[in-house]
Amino acid sequence: MKRLLQHPLLIGALLVVLTLGTVAPPPAAAITFGEEEELSAEILRIIFKRMQVVEDPYITGYVNRVGRRILSVMPDQPFRYRFYVINQDMYNAFATPAGHIFIYSGLIEAMQNEDELAGIIAHEITHVYARHISQKIEYAKKLTWAQLAGMAAGILLGAAGGGAAGSAMVMGSAGAGASAQLAFSRDNEMQADQLGMKFLTEAGYGTEGLLTSLKLIRTKTWYGKDQIPAYMMTHPAIDDRIAYVTSWIEDHRDTAKPRLKLNPLDFERLQTRLIVELSDPSAAIAKQEQILKREPGNTLARYRYGLLLARANRTGEAVTELREVLARNAFNPYYLRDLGRVYFQAGRLDQALSTLETARSMIPEDPDTLFYLARTLQDLGRPAEAIPLLTALIQKTPDYREAYYFLGQMLGQQGALADAHYYLGIYHLRNHDLKTALTQFRQSLRNTDDPEKRERADRLFKQTEDEIKAERKALEGG
Repeated sequence: MKRLLQHPLLIGALLVVLTLGTVAPPPAAAITFGEEEELSAEILRIIFKRMQVVEDPYITGYVNRVGRRILSVMPDQPFRYRFYVINQDMYNAFATPAGHIFIYSGLIEAMQNEDELAGIIAHEITHVYARHISQKIEYAKKLTWAQLAGMAAGILLGAAGGGAAGSAMVMGSAGAGASAQLAFSRDNEMQADQLGMKFLTEAGYGTEGLLTSLKLIRTKTWYGKDQIPAYMMTHPAIDDRIAYVTSWIEDHRDTAKPRLKLNPLDFERLQTRLIVELSDPSAAIAKQEQILKREPGNTLARYRYGLLLARANRTGEAVTELREVLARNAFNPYYLRDLGRVYFQAGRLDQALSTLETARSMIPEDPDTLFYLARTLQDLGRPAEAIPLLTALIQKTPDYREAYYFLGQMLGQQGALADAHYYLGIYHLRNHDLKTALTQFRQSLRNTDDPEKRERADRLFKQTEDEIKAERKALEGG
């Protein structure tokens, strides 16, 4: 396995294999759990380099909560699963070795509820659980270097916009024998659906969510062969799957377990976040305007419209829209929070402060409320009040990257240089700026004699050094 990991073409080729569908599982033909973990680190490096993986803590936190809820009813797993969103307007989802699950933002935006999201996540989890992926990789180790090189070239063509040409090279390079071995497997898909629905039911989700999400994906084929969703290329036999899932649901109606009490507003907020933060603002604004022309009383469209105007720096108009939304929903803390955020963006600090403080009294641990309240206090010259808010924020939501930057900045202004450099180092580490992170951790070490602070900074300094070495090794081809 070590020799395989040292060849960058193989890593790229395995990425293609992972998204070509699943092969029938020969019982003993699978790489070990340790090999999966080792390989997954290399594959993730490529994914994060080539794809726009969303780092918004609300979005990633939501999909991870859904994933963990499903995992909680499953047998103990050998991997620590992670769930990610890729910012691309496509209907797609896939899993890598060692339990890394990726879902595309376009698919989530098109869904109707959390049950549908859970259905797709459960299916991907089950591909990992049933070892479909590890079996494919075991086969990939048998391909010739020429085949692997051709497949890797296919990736590069596709990444450069080669599209069909890239796909043709991938499939052509593998030859007839490889194509047969990597052919889409209905058995694997049915097994993933069957086990996935079992886990969904035990977790309290409705299995109808998987069915409706499959039907949603299926509708895309109406527009022509060139627009078949990527999900259908990587997850074959969707018509058979729809028929099977429908039959399974009918057969298990009498054994259904109690359902989770889901708040539909939570999923609505997730979709709003995706639309406002990730969409092209001009196109998204135009879409909301069209909705409001047809439905002037549509509060959700007006709310999204206001947030999009703020993103386009049209803060005056944004305030008007959000105030109208609040007039209809005076006690909605999320509407209050976002109005306060827009006040801050517009430099109306006193209004931002009072609005965000009111929102915090209703949602005291909401990350965005804490963040913008701290930023407002900072700009009002009250950093001593802002620092505890950001400290509480990163303790509660450690993935809130921007909080580390402003906490480090404020601590530096207060003369707490060891802590300032430490938090700025974390910010740059999470921003994948490894050299700057290394410099910040070095400065943190130079500015403290406190054993605990030295230990934490030294640990991240060494971690960053290791990541720099790993990246350099990957670039050099092992």
